[in-house]
Amino acid sequence: METITNLIKDTPIPKMVKVRQNFDKTCIPESDIPGIITRELDRPEIGGKIQPGQKIAITCGSRGINHNAVMARAIVDFVKSKGAEPYIVAAMGSHGGATAEGQLQILKDYGITEEAMGCPVKSSMETVQIGISGMRHQPVFMDKNASEADGIILFNRIKPHTSFRGPYESGLMKMMAIGLGKQKGAESIHHQSPAIMHELVEEYGRTILENAPVLGGNAYDDTYLIKGLSPEEIISEEPKLKEISYKTIAHLLFDKCDVLVVDKIGKNISGDGMDPNVSGRFVQPKYCSGGIQAEKCVILDLTDETHGNAQGIGLAEVTTRRLFNKMKLEMTYPTGVTNTFLHLMKIPMIMDNDREALQLALMCCPEAEDHDHMKMIRIPNTAHIGVIEISEGMLPLVENNPNFEVLTEPYDLPFDENGNLF
Repeated sequence: METITNLIKDTPIPKMVKVRQNFDKTCIPESDIPGIITRELDRPEIGGKIQPGQKIAITCGSRGINHNAVMARAIVDFVKSKGAEPYIVAAMGSHGGATAEGQLQILKDYGITEEAMGCPVKSSMETVQIGISGMRHQPVFMDKNASEADGIILFNRIKPHTSFRGPYESGLMKMMAIGLGKQKGAESIHHQSPAIMHELVEEYGRTILENAPVLGGNAYDDTYLIKGLSPEEIISEEPKLKEISYKTIAHLLFDKCDVLVVDKIGKNISGDGMDPNVSGRFVQPKYCSGGIQAEKCVILDLTDETHGNAQGIGLAEVTTRRLFNKMKLEMTYPTGVTNTFLHLMKIPMIMDNDREALQLALMCCPEAEDHDHMKMIRIPNTAHIGVIEISEGMLPLVENNPNFEVLTEPYDLPFDENGNLF
């Protein structure tokens, strides 16, 4: 790497400024969450169907969500209050390396354990065929543990999807079609044309609603809104909640930059490691668009919670040896085989440290408007973009702008003796 180091060593890294993006701060306090969940579920259309002694499966997915364990426990306690017997099932397609143990570990990372939940937590890759899809006459599969329940409560957030657009994107329909379908069900959908993904999610989801004892769903976007939906309301109301999510989801308040630096990616952050609705790096730009336009993207590291799954690394141009050494192929590749997006696993140029990764990206921006005032943005990950760093050259874009608050004077990024950021 000495040759590359010599080629880029004189590339200046711009001074950075810490700024706060001002978003809608509406949220539900953690202390209010259990009461709201109880109220939403304790309706005749949902809780009224739960009978004493019934076994009720509660689905939990692979995404890191604020108050995840608090919400799951509230659902468990509600089911117990009805005299029924709750248990949690891992509903996350092929994540966790497509193994039952891997998916159990993901739930544990979120605080969803038998001790914390006060009920069994079950994880299996075994599925049963629950029905035949209505239009395309394809077999629809569902987690075996969930299929043995007297009732199923879906627990998931609703948000824009990372690779398709439609009435139902990331939400309850997708959790049924792909999450509860486990690796086998997820593969059966992803191995069909990406152009009809939105249709398949709805078709498979409706098939499960028609053939499985789904009592309802608990849907929300972060803690902005919590809604309990009956099976009929999942069909009619989820698209409306998705539209609310589009209006409230955080994004970078810039149209473009020269270099986007993402500190960490991971499956707990997004299905694609980093949410393209923020990064602008869509796996299928033919079907999706949005986010910032960055000429170069640098990814520095993986989250601990992703357990070496580096899906999404192929969406960047530059990464670090630190990330490469953490990448576990046995965790990363099963996801690619399932969703068919093999380019998500491609390895970008690997630099020995953070400084050289930034210098390489900055040097290789031929379309930059002003190389003396490079526009660089650094974010912790795509789920946490309230406080970010921008290069000094972007200050004119935020000064006197009510959407931003400038928090610091310009400063040099702090690198340690190994060239890595503190």
